[in-house]
Amino acid sequence: MDLRSELLKSIWYAFTALDVEKSGKVSKSQLKVLSHNLYTVLKIPHEAAALEEHFRDDDDGPVSSQGYMPYLNKYILDKVVEGTFVKENVDELCWTLTAKKNYRPEGKSILPAKDAFRLWCLFIFLSEDRYPLVMIPDEVEYLLKKFCMAMSVELNYVELEDFISQDSVQQNGFTVWTFLEMMNSGKLTRGIAKETVSMAIEEVYREIVGDVLKEGYLWKKGQLRRNWTERWFTLRPSTLLYFTSEDRKDHKGNIQLDGNCCVEVLPDRDGKRCMFCLKTLTKTYELSASDTKQRQEWTTAIQTAIRLYVEGKTSLHKDLKLKRRDQREQREKRREAKEQELQRLRALQEERERKMAELELLKEAQRQAQAMLEQDEQRRRQQHEQLHQALEIQLKEAEEARASMQAEMALKEAEAEKQRTRIRELEAMQQRLEDALQQEIKARQDEEAFRYAQARLLAEEEEKMKALMGLREEQEEYIQRAQREKQELRQEMESKSRALEEAQRQLEETRANRYRVDQDVVAAQRKLRQASTNVKHWNVQMNRLMHPIGPGGMHKSVPRVDLSPAFASLHRKIQHCVRSRNQRSRTRKAKKTWKVEEGVKQTGACLQTDKWKYLNLRRKKNLAFSLLRLI
Repeated sequence: MDLRSELLKSIWYAFTALDVEKSGKVSKSQLKVLSHNLYTVLKIPHEAAALEEHFRDDDDGPVSSQGYMPYLNKYILDKVVEGTFVKENVDELCWTLTAKKNYRPEGKSILPAKDAFRLWCLFIFLSEDRYPLVMIPDEVEYLLKKFCMAMSVELNYVELEDFISQDSVQQNGFTVWTFLEMMNSGKLTRGIAKETVSMAIEEVYREIVGDVLKEGYLWKKGQLRRNWTERWFTLRPSTLLYFTSEDRKDHKGNIQLDGNCCVEVLPDRDGKRCMFCLKTLTKTYELSASDTKQRQEWTTAIQTAIRLYVEGKTSLHKDLKLKRRDQREQREKRREAKEQELQRLRALQEERERKMAELELLKEAQRQAQAMLEQDEQRRRQQHEQLHQALEIQLKEAEEARASMQAEMALKEAEAEKQRTRIRELEAMQQRLEDALQQEIKARQDEEAFRYAQARLLAEEEEKMKALMGLREEQEEYIQRAQREKQELRQEMESKSRALEEAQRQLEETRANRYRVDQDVVAAQRKLRQASTNVKHWNVQMNRLMHPIGPGGMHKSVPRVDLSPAFASLHRKIQHCVRSRNQRSRTRKAKKTWKVEEGVKQTGACLQTDKWKYLNLRRKKNLAFSLLRLI
């Protein structure tokens, strides 16, 4: 873990402390103050123009951590020079900001503020390189063991397991506030004085964070006066510092360690024991420890510091942390490999058990098959013995039959001649019988052919019967449908006959009306002729009346009045009225007669159609009855 990563962890806590609303953003004014303080503690020249330009008041609103990182990297972290500042001051600045918001111990606090700060620094050093920062339980246990070793007590694993068994810790690990709460609870340091706890925390803090490999009093021999003086020595990876006392206020000198340095154990002399020397390229320093154990620890620690310098490492505990992380990763890999191996072995064991079960089944099937084979073999043997016995009995019977046959042979020889004659006769009869047999065979073959033909005909007849049955069903259905249609036609014919009768009756009425109208016309014509005759008669009479003859001879003539035009006009009007009436009467009669004739024609056409339908139904019905009679 490089210096930049360590600084980023501390600054991350300061940034989150300024995020009051927990929205991931901080106001520009607060970031401006934070950046100014970082300039101060990191001993970086102030970039007043860049600071004012980057954090000027505008409408952009607060800045997130991603928005602050470019400025932090460019103007602060990139200008940091290791050795020019005290990292503890940076940590104190960030701790002051984050403790005000987050560190509020409940009840009576066991840890002083200085110890809480040191624990916070230890947490940052040992936390994982991911955000939010957490420390895994293994690192917590390692740190607590260091505290217990410094206090010379045993770690209370029961209380530690109670804290580790919490769900939040198991899922996410220890946060710094959970870790401080655990240390403040006093369960892990029960029965230990606060001063002892503080001294242990300070010692572990100086060892891990301050890279102090070892501290303590040693006797040093002077280079000029050659006298022995007790000094407080502090060993770091690249240097060995010594002071007048353990408060480290009066710094007396330092010894630079490199690859050319070495440590040697010296024999006791000048009244000093447990001596050893540290050789550099220019000087040799003679030192004396209080006992052999301290000398061994100091020589081992100095050799470790020289080794770190040779390997180019600046911190022992950073190297140990990386090694522990590698070991955890290797343990995790081994655990995963072991789990995979266990799963594979479990699968192989299941496969083996399955195969063993299959083998047992096969063995059981083989035993059953062997038992069945033995039973079959025994049954075959019994059958063979029974057959052998039957053959022996038959052989004995055959021997007896042979003896009796030999006795009968003589008799048979006598009868043989008779039989030969009989055979010749039988041969002749056999010839005749063979001829008869050939004829019988031929007759049977013919019979078989006839039977085959008969069977074929029966099959065809059966198929025809099926077809006829189908036709019969269709015919019955058709007959029923024809009867229904016939009934409907009959009803329709009856209705149309009634309509025809009604039309004929109307036609007769129309004819009678027409006859009456003709009679009326004739009577009207006769009356008209009579009226015309009467008009002419009255015209003559009127003319006569208009010229009366007076008594006496000649008289003076009177003017004649002619009334014929008036009567002619009246006559014409009467004739016009009669003709109009006759025309209207003939038109009405003609229309009525045409309607009746059209109705009669339509009724006749319908009757003709119904007649043809009825005839077709009669023809189909007769055909169906004919088929039934054939069946």
